[in-house]
Amino acid sequence: MKRAPNMDSLVAIGAGAAYVYGLWNLCVMGHALSIMDMELAHQMQHSLYFESAATIVTLVSIGKYLEARSKAKTGDALGKLVDLAPKTATLWRDGQEVEVNASDILAGDIVIMKPGQSVPVDGVITQGEGTLDQAAITGESVPVEKTVGDSVMTATINTNGTFRFRATKVGNDTTLAQIIRLVDEAGSTKAPIARLADKVAGVFVPVVIGIALVTLVVWLVAGKDFAFALSAAISVLVISCPCALGLATPVAIMVGTGKAAEYGILVKSAEALETLHEVNTIVLDKTGTITSGKPAVQDIVLMDPDLDADAFLQLAASIESGSEHPLAKAVTALAKEKGLEIRTPSSFAATGGRGIQAVLDKDRWIAGNAAFMGEEHITMSPKAIGAVEQLAAGGQTPLIFARNRRVVGILGVADTIRESSRQAIREFRKKGIQVVMLTGDNERTARAIAKDLDLDDVIADVLPTGKEEVVR
Repeated sequence: MKRAPNMDSLVAIGAGAAYVYGLWNLCVMGHALSIMDMELAHQMQHSLYFESAATIVTLVSIGKYLEARSKAKTGDALGKLVDLAPKTATLWRDGQEVEVNASDILAGDIVIMKPGQSVPVDGVITQGEGTLDQAAITGESVPVEKTVGDSVMTATINTNGTFRFRATKVGNDTTLAQIIRLVDEAGSTKAPIARLADKVAGVFVPVVIGIALVTLVVWLVAGKDFAFALSAAISVLVISCPCALGLATPVAIMVGTGKAAEYGILVKSAEALETLHEVNTIVLDKTGTITSGKPAVQDIVLMDPDLDADAFLQLAASIESGSEHPLAKAVTALAKEKGLEIRTPSSFAATGGRGIQAVLDKDRWIAGNAAFMGEEHITMSPKAIGAVEQLAAGGQTPLIFARNRRVVGILGVADTIRESSRQAIREFRKKGIQVVMLTGDNERTARAIAKDLDLDDVIADVLPTGKEEVVR
């Protein structure tokens, strides 16, 4: 026993007293019927309080159920976080590949990563290279190229390439485990009003019991019989039972969290819901919140006067059709949306972290970033260089396309801003609420989006655990 009375103590005492008193009166009524004292039996019939005890317990139980339901969505979110991490992993041990449970990985183990797999633990790449989708952890919308010496985080997805990394953080030390711990702690908090109610109950419950005892003694001293005095004392207990608070508070929390959930808002603590009206600053993540979380072609810059936008896009999509890279998929998606025919190149080769080479209609194509163009000794005109710098300054990733060693066009790919988010931010500003974007994406991309949305402040390059510290 905790010896700390709360509102549940009054519920238990009130309901228990009503039930015991009703049971006593039922016995008296049975005795009255056995001796044919119909007047006493009729009198006792009106003193059966079973329905009162049942009603009190039912109302409070309904309140507890609704409160549990309101917390279920946080539990669902926690479950989704847990599911991000893979259950198994492939290790390099004693000169061969061995598949083990992710929970059995030890610090120092060498983990083998292949395309499409999720990273099971945090670590540092020791061999090979890959392209990691880190959106679920850092919020970076564009996959990040990783090579030897770079760190990798749990639950990020290897979209392209094969590499090995040495495990550095395992079990409860991984980035994902820390995020899960933070969400779990946030979901277990109590609303301030509920904590206040428990404090009041610590004084209120003993006082109510004392008043009930005083009531019993006073009526006995006044000359009433024991049954009447006990009835008065129990009435004090039952009336003091806070069944309304037990139902009203959980219902209010359930309605509030339920309505928020309809709009995709997850309330992670009762305290957050209660203090929401005092909010003067809104902190928003970027990827998947302000933006759609999916790269899309934003700009098409032509360098060949013989090509129009659709003709260039068709060629670019055909060249990229053999790639699994998210940026390549953004190009092919736009071509399909426009109904353009996508052809298959006669040869195709991808260079991880740089770009691709392909042959289409006997023309040799090279596509990728500026560094790849330099490696392939392709000369870019001042106009092309200026276009690349302008796209990069605007937070876009430039994809340069060269045909037969001559740059013919550039595509700017970036995450797209949700129109609903744009409208929401305008509404926040109208209400005088400061809007801050807190993201794991790079500073340049974050600043470009912030400028377009007229945000109050931008904090970039922050991991989820760091985000919690910034908000705090």
